[in-house]
Amino acid sequence: MFSFLKSDPIKKLDKEYGELLEKAMQAQRGGDIRLYSELTEKAEAVKVKLDELKAKS
Repeated sequence: MFSFLKSDPIKKLDKEYGELLEKAMQAQRGGDIRLYSELTEKAEAVKVKLDELKAKS
């Protein structure tokens, strides 16, 4: 009945993925390659979860 109030997990993960990539890009531009690689790794983990959810729906 109130399904429109539930948050969409795909939308949430997609937003998180974009934010992580943006932060990674800023870290790379700032010369912090270690932070860049950590953020990229986290973004890839989120991407895997996102792909799994998209495959289910």
